[in-house]
Formats: sequence, C-alpha cells, structure tokens
Amino acid sequence: MKKYNIIAVIPARSGSKGIKDKNIKILNGKPLIYWTVKAALESKFINRVLVSTDSIKYANLAKKYGAEVPFLRPKSISNDKSKDIEFFIHIIKSLKLSTDDLFVHLRPTTPYREIKVINKAIQFFRKNIKNYTSMRSVHEMSESAYKTFEIKKNLLKSILVKNNLEIANQPRQSFPITYQANGYIDIVKVKEILFNNTLYGRKCLAFKTITSYEIDNEEDLNLIKKLKILKN
Repeated sequence: MKKYNIIAVIPARSGSKGIKDKNIKILNGKPLIYWTVKAALESKFINRVLVSTDSIKYANLAKKYGAEVPFLRPKSISNDKSKDIEFFIHIIKSLKLSTDDLFVHLRPTTPYREIKVINKAIQFFRKNIKNYTSMRSVHEMSESAYKTFEIKKNLLKSILVKNNLEIANQPRQSFPITYQANGYIDIVKVKEILFNNTLYGRKCLAFKTITSYEIDNEEDLNLIKKLKILKN
C-alpha cells in the first residue's frame, strides 16, 4: 500500500460566540484542545499534528501539548462566516504541500475519541482511497431525519411532505435510517482541495462510529463533564 503523508489538522479559532473561548474551556482538568492534540499524537498513522489558530494564546497552549503551530491563521479567514476550506488552503500554500498528502480533520469540539477508532478510520480510507474523494465520520440518528420538522411563521412543517404532519407519526421502521456528521474524524485530500476547490468532492466515503458527543454550547460541555469519559 502506498505510503501517504498524513497531517492532522486541528482548527481552533478564538472567536467562538456560542461559548467564549470554547476551544480552551477546561474539561477534566485540561483545555478542550488538549484532548484532540493528545489523540492525534497517539495515532500511529499520523505524521504531523498541526493546529490552525488565529490566537497566540491558543498557539502556545497547542505547542505546550505537542502540536505544531508554524504560523497563525489570518484574521480574514477566522470569522464566523469563514469556511473550513479557507484554512486548509492557507496551510497547503504556507507549507507547500504535495498533492499526494492527506489531511485528517479533527475538531476540538469532539473531545472524546478512541485511538483504535482513529487508526481504523485512516486504514479504511487508505484501502478505498482510489474510489473516493474524501471521508466523513457519521453516526446513526436516533430519529430519522424524515420525521423532523421546520418552523415557518410559527407553524410546524414536515421536512418530508409539505403540509402533512401526520406522515411523521408513522412507525420509525417505515423511514430510511439517516446519519449525521459528528466530527469524530474526517479525511480530505490536498489534491481535491487544490484541483476542485472542495473538501469532500462528489464521492465522500462514510465511516460509521458510535454516537459522538460534540460541544456547541454550555449544556453540551456540562453533559460531557458529567459523563466522565475522558482520561489523562
């Protein structure tokens, strides 16, 4: 099997509005970013662990825990409306990476990861790399997305059939199983980013995991603290 240069990228901008300084909130005695850096460093397949941040404070913490921060991310691509592909392009150009390189995208907001699952995911993608443009981790939704609603002018609207709420009352087994991306581990190709200006492309391989816990707000953070699933 061809040997690829596999670079873990951990994005950690400083301007989170849901939770101020979310990426360095303390979880089990360590800043949130620590848990993702730790997991990336423990993988036997990852060659480099980079943190992409616009903050000197975050950069110093990341380096303290063993990650590389060779440069700061420009503020112009570190705001609420910035897209992930922008910081990947910044890394590619700054490091002059090869089109054969792979990025393992690990978000600090998904702190609980098992090393064996990370390694399994990387192996899974490498075995299928010729047939897919990327890979995303997902877990099964507790309810099919076809049973969900949106609200328009205070009225519930079925996602599946317009103006028909009764369809959502059908048994769960009558709907397709749906999955949500969970941030456990994504893998993208430098080649796909440079040639097609996309992260995932047209053939994204699914990698199924157990339900993964993401932190978007204080409630999520408090829940993970209560679960006590992280170990130093």
